[in-house]
Amino acid sequence: MPVFTGQFLIETAEQYVGQELVVSDWVTITQDQVTTFGEITNHLHWMHLDAERAARESPYGGTLVQGFLMSSLLVQFNDMTELRPADSAYALNYGFDRVRYLAPVVTGNGVRLRDRISLLSVEDKGDGRKLMKTSHVLEVEVSDEPALYAEWLALWVPKDID
Repeated sequence: MPVFTGQFLIETAEQYVGQELVVSDWVTITQDQVTTFGEITNHLHWMHLDAERAARESPYGGTLVQGFLMSSLLVQFNDMTELRPADSAYALNYGFDRVRYLAPVVTGNGVRLRDRISLLSVEDKGDGRKLMKTSHVLEVEVSDEPALYAEWLALWVPKDID
């Protein structure tokens, strides 16, 4: 599924800066997932959980996918695209430089999202470790406008570190 050719490695990641690396498959988000996320995070607003009321009273015509739920899906998109350097033992989540929720996403009967992932920068942290910043543009199947833009940081650690 990678857009780039060759093997993605920590050691040579710099050569891919500025390039789109992968585009994920579509993932369907259901009302059950939105409700469960709301319950787990104790974010119980009717615009996310009450489909009947949202259909009646919301300006969007249905419940909305939480922005934080969409952000949390970036892990799933990374995993599904196998966007892990082949020479890595693991990565540590280093946080976000930027997250923007660009458009509301209506849950309805299930909405499909996908992620376009590009490599923005690579910073050497010593001992073969590299801090990589990726950009993520979450597309919604029914819209020409993206729903989310994020710049995510991950510290990649090579396999040979003790």
